[in-house]
Amino acid sequence: MGKAIILFGHGSRDPLWRQPIEAVAARLARRDPAIPVRCAYMELEQPDLATAARELVAAGATGVTIVPMFLGTGKHARTDMPAQVDALRKAHPGVRFELQRAVGEDPRLLDLLAAIALE
Repeated sequence: MGKAIILFGHGSRDPLWRQPIEAVAARLARRDPAIPVRCAYMELEQPDLATAARELVAAGATGVTIVPMFLGTGKHARTDMPAQVDALRKAHPGVRFELQRAVGEDPRLLDLLAAIALE
């Protein structure tokens, strides 16, 4: 398998909240079906990050990119996520885990959000 991706969101009690993240996962799967994609959640929903990572590693992932689906970098992105990724690295020493910055920090997304707001 090699490379895999986890889209990592906050989580919510409202099941409709998951739809945008799952839509991104579906788009990724269509763009490159060879790269497995999982959604994982910080709290209130399953699977959590450890479970999603464990499934991918069991399926043969040797490199996992974790994409924080957060607009900003609050406490979860600054503190909780890096701690969880460190725990993954310790639990799966033969696997490379890469934590990207929050999607909301990417200038391309910020430009798109500005364009949407101007419509």
